[in-house]
Amino acid sequence: MPGHSSLTRAYALLALGIFFISFSAIFTKWTNLPGATSGFYRLAIAAVVLALPFYRRRRQHPPLDRRVLALALLGGLWFALDTAMWNTSLTLTSAASATLLGNTSSILVALGAWLIFRERLRGRFWSGLFVALIGVLLVLSADWLTPQDTAAIADTRTLGNLLALAAAFFYAAYLLTTQHTRASLDTVSYLFIMSAFGALVLLPFNILGGLPLTGFPLQTWIALLGLAIITHVGGWLAINDSLGYIPASIVSVTLLAQPVLTAILAIPLLGEALFPLQVIGGILVLIGIYIVNRFGR
Repeated sequence: MPGHSSLTRAYALLALGIFFISFSAIFTKWTNLPGATSGFYRLAIAAVVLALPFYRRRRQHPPLDRRVLALALLGGLWFALDTAMWNTSLTLTSAASATLLGNTSSILVALGAWLIFRERLRGRFWSGLFVALIGVLLVLSADWLTPQDTAAIADTRTLGNLLALAAAFFYAAYLLTTQHTRASLDTVSYLFIMSAFGALVLLPFNILGGLPLTGFPLQTWIALLGLAIITHVGGWLAINDSLGYIPASIVSVTLLAQPVLTAILAIPLLGEALFPLQVIGGILVLIGIYIVNRFGR
């Protein structure tokens, strides 16, 4: 079991990582690119940034075990599919809604940890998760309560929300895979391998789909750099490192703080409105997170 200082450091890194990834929807919206394209550049740029640190680290360690390498590649596959679907959902619905629905992965992570890995979860874990999800639904309520101008707008938002829910499945698979890979692989190596492989997975989607890969304005490139370096490298280095000490079932629920921060950031940065009911929901999310982390295991 990790010591008190290790857990304190892990939770500090988790908090910093959540802050960084809360900008994910903002940067993705600012790219004005198809989901598969922004996802590809997010992973590809991150892999380039991490290539030298990865090379230096692997020189000091023995060759990777095949099983560990396979798990890291699997993590890259899950993250690539999650990113493509979630980034696409952002082009169809609000940043707050896409982020919230993507984070319903906490339910799947908890069930996976319980059913597959036999992780023991107390009743208070489920109580905290329930409170947090009620908060998520309240924050999400804006899309349901806002009158729709046309059926086309309603259908577009529905499709975006469904894609975000589908992304949650792959997000959950990524978190569970990461937890068990991190037990045998350092954070930098894991993030490089999964980013590089994820980029390779998304590249054919862009080529076969005829999506543009060049000719973007400066604003788009700046947003892509922010998405890759701040959100992906900075955010996931911190979160992946914390997963070496904190179970995925706990991390996944704590990540519900991300949609709350994203909703707040979207007000000045994207001009999205935040309603009183959403504020109440955000408070419930934070209460649920506290219950899970304080009493869940």
